[in-house]
Order: sequence, then structure tokens, then C-alpha cells
Amino acid sequence: MLRLAQGLAFVLTLILAVSGPFAGSAKALDGVPEMLGDRVLGNPDAPVTIIEYASLGCPHCREFHDETLPEIKKTYIDTGKVKLIFRDFPLGQRATAASMIARCSGPIRYFALVSIFFRDQGIWSQAPDGLAALTASAKKAGMSATQVDACLRSEELLQGVQKIAMDGNKEHGVDSTPFFIVAGEKVSGAQDFKVFEEIIERALAK
Repeated sequence: MLRLAQGLAFVLTLILAVSGPFAGSAKALDGVPEMLGDRVLGNPDAPVTIIEYASLGCPHCREFHDETLPEIKKTYIDTGKVKLIFRDFPLGQRATAASMIARCSGPIRYFALVSIFFRDQGIWSQAPDGLAALTASAKKAGMSATQVDACLRSEELLQGVQKIAMDGNKEHGVDSTPFFIVAGEKVSGAQDFKVFEEIIERALAK
């Protein structure tokens, strides 16, 4: 069963977990509702929708983004047939921090930063100073250390990211990552391109 801690205490615990001793406190962050909106890759009016629930710290999610998504993107997303909606389902405190930072990056940089976090996953997930490693990855997408710090201090953003995951669990039964709803059909795990192709083609033929 999905269990996600909430509140100020968890914000501080999260920062401590990724950075070591920390003397700050949670602070308000502007524009959080917009940050928490769906992030869509592709034409918003595409006839077929893929919803992906993923954790940025999940090796199988990284595998999907490295090996399968490029083929889906080339064949279906770039041709306007499919859109992908990426939703957070962070597993662990560092993955939660990465999700918060990605949300803060804004809609234009979002998918670029998601790709960077997946690429650097082996670094920030294992680094003694997780905050420094996450910040280094975020800087590659143009974010400053000050912006990263502000993101991680936002209780509203934390609770919003957690709500996305909890809603996925309640509405779709998501309990592991990666998890997909492809044209209404549930797909669990980093499946081969052919699995997605078969479902998408059935949906397009309707």
C-alpha cells in the first residue's frame, strides 16, 4: 500500500537526507499550482494518450526513457499521434527531491531536466552529498543553487508532488514504477516498444 509522509517535518527530513545538517525552514514558493500541472510531451490534441507514473530514482524508469521512449517519440509522439503525460511517483526522499526540482524548472525545461536526472541517476542517488549532486544536475538545465534550495523548502510543492502519486495509487492502482495507462490500458514495468505499439495501433484503428 502506498504511504507518503506529509508536512513540514518531512520537508526538513527530506532536506537533511539529501544534504546533511541543515538549519533552514520551509518557505512559501510562488506559482506552485502551475508547477504541479500535467507535463505533456507532444501535441496536447493527439488522439492517443500515454500516462506515465515514474520515479526519477527508479532504474527501470531510466531504462524505459533510455531505450523505449525514444522509439515511441519518433514513431508516434513526433508525428502527432500520441501525447505522453508524465506524473510523479517518487520512491524515496532523493527521488522526491528530484521531482520537486524538476517541477520548479518550469514547463519548457521540464523534460530536459527529467532526462538529465535519469542520466545522472547513478550519481545523485548514491552521492554522500545528495543535495550537491542534485544541484549539479539541475544546473545543467539552467537552474541555480538558490532556485533548487527554494524548491526543496516548499511544503506546498512537496505535498502537491505526493498528491500526484497518491491519486495515481487511488485512481489507477499504481504501486510500482514505471506504470503506464496507454489509451486506457494499464501497462506495468519497462516493457518493450512492441507492447506499446500494439496498444497504440489498436487505439488508432478505432
